[in-house]
Amino acid sequence: MTFLENYFASIKSKEIQDSVFSVAKKIFTDKDKLGNFDYKSQTSGLLLGEVQSGKTGQMFGIIAAAADKEFKVFLILTTDNSRLQQQTFKRALDSFSNFCVCDEKDTLRFKMNKMRLPVIVVLKKNSSVLKKWRNELLNSRFLDGSPLFIVDDEADAASLNTKVNKNDISAINRNINDIRKTSSSCVYLQVTATPQAVLLQTTVSEFKPSFVVYFSPGGMYLGGDFFFSKPEPYCIIETDEKEIKTIIDPNEIDNTWLSRAILNFLVVCSQFKLSNYSNVCNFLIHPSTKIKDHAVVTEKIGETLNEILQSITDNDDLIKESLKTEWVNLQTTKPEIKPFDDIYDCIKDMLFHSEIKPYTINSKSPADISFDNGFNIVVGGNILGRGVTFPNLQTIYYLRTAKTPQADTYWQHCRMFGYDRDRSLIRLFMPFSIFKLFQELNESQKALIKQISVHGIDSTHLLYSKNIRPTRKNVVLSKKLSIIAGGVNYFSAFPINKSLDDLNKILLPYDGKDMKECGIDFIIQILSYLDSEDRNNDWDSREFINAVKMAADKQHLKKAKLLVSVGHKIKKNTGTMLSQDDRNKIDKCVSDISLIMYQLTGDKELGWSGKPLWMPNIKLPDGFIFYKME
Repeated sequence: MTFLENYFASIKSKEIQDSVFSVAKKIFTDKDKLGNFDYKSQTSGLLLGEVQSGKTGQMFGIIAAAADKEFKVFLILTTDNSRLQQQTFKRALDSFSNFCVCDEKDTLRFKMNKMRLPVIVVLKKNSSVLKKWRNELLNSRFLDGSPLFIVDDEADAASLNTKVNKNDISAINRNINDIRKTSSSCVYLQVTATPQAVLLQTTVSEFKPSFVVYFSPGGMYLGGDFFFSKPEPYCIIETDEKEIKTIIDPNEIDNTWLSRAILNFLVVCSQFKLSNYSNVCNFLIHPSTKIKDHAVVTEKIGETLNEILQSITDNDDLIKESLKTEWVNLQTTKPEIKPFDDIYDCIKDMLFHSEIKPYTINSKSPADISFDNGFNIVVGGNILGRGVTFPNLQTIYYLRTAKTPQADTYWQHCRMFGYDRDRSLIRLFMPFSIFKLFQELNESQKALIKQISVHGIDSTHLLYSKNIRPTRKNVVLSKKLSIIAGGVNYFSAFPINKSLDDLNKILLPYDGKDMKECGIDFIIQILSYLDSEDRNNDWDSREFINAVKMAADKQHLKKAKLLVSVGHKIKKNTGTMLSQDDRNKIDKCVSDISLIMYQLTGDKELGWSGKPLWMPNIKLPDGFIFYKME
């Protein structure tokens, strides 16, 4: 039995088995991935999936397949989070009965194995841990003549160089590079659901992947299109915008929306218990990044639970009506929900026996807290953003805001994504402004995945609204980052026409004074005939083509606007191209991809060759920024 076949024995779902097999086959047979790996060189790749879509299972499948390809030493790197490191270690231990699976403290087990079995070591991305294992690898001599396979989970989180703009190297980045160099041959596989920072590495960076493999989630997955679709889905309950501030105010006694979310959760817990659906149900609250705010909210939760119990004990009609309101809300999507009176009695019993447990989870919390059992209300911040899973997460209360949200950070907060949820009972409480932000992020994520899937990693760039930053600034080399901003006119001062005859043939029929409608593909065709004497500083049609494709995908555009005008006398290296009249016309195309093509006379006295040529001016839809790395 192969290692991959043995790993399949731990997977119950045929759908997941097929997906894991497909991904592993693609990685190890495609020639542009590891199909032609020579076991002598260093290479890197990117495994891309959705948030909580089964990336760990795919990682393990790739490790098993790599073991069948004679790789013997595997490192799995997790974020510097003991809870997540232990979660990954235990899963590896359960999944690989024919491997030597080591915790980061298991140096003796690593040595005693003496490579009899393939070895997997699960490490936090912590400087001291990485240094220790670099030395272990070197001293053991196990990698002499053997390749190393590193799987970097959440590779965009801590692995990249945070001092890239200071002409220096950050500690974690240096340590990972040092480990990669312990063997003359290494495969470094980055894994993430938010590849923005990875994609914005320079082409010469050792952390820019040479290939990417995207795997689609399974059919039962609840993701961005479920929670943040247009129109607004049933699972969204809009809270008051002011709750963003009042919930973390210890002196604020009006916590209407928090109370409603708790009541909704109590109904769901009772339904789970009465129907024997599950003995675990979780409620996640993300109020802010600050630990002191978490303490305030957790205290309010405890007070609210006590008040609910007291009101039920006192036979208060108001609390009964409030609970029934939530029951009715849930009944609209779960018609078979248990009768309200049964739900009400169950809630009373659960509260009386303190079965609803509030928890605070942050950097000061114990690492061994588990949410795999019981009915839990969890309050936290950054630590909730990556990797940590919450089974049966049915209720979410999200209030975190930022002046300039980072796309990757916010998308990682989508802990509600996943498989083991009852979709008819899931509810997401958030203000409308935050819901709109996540809608925007969902559209950007879909456009990004489409670009990667269709065009590969080299032709993929990023497109976001101007009020959203794709990732943190300190891991992107700013002097190599270029942007194309929507609403801004870009023209070529040094245009080259690859085929003047072809351009004349397709453009002259559009000659006129007005912007005319045409297809997106026609705009791309025009751009493909254009080049520049200075691609780096003047005009690069390849980048504009990518920008057009992404803008069209993101905005679901099928048509663009085109104006063609002939007979222009413009000096070479001019500082402006458009006439005021044409500038006014294109500026009115606020939501369109718009292109103006001037046919110049090309007079020698104006600096040209004496032959006619076409000069382009393009403008993307307002409000977007297209990011590209040189």
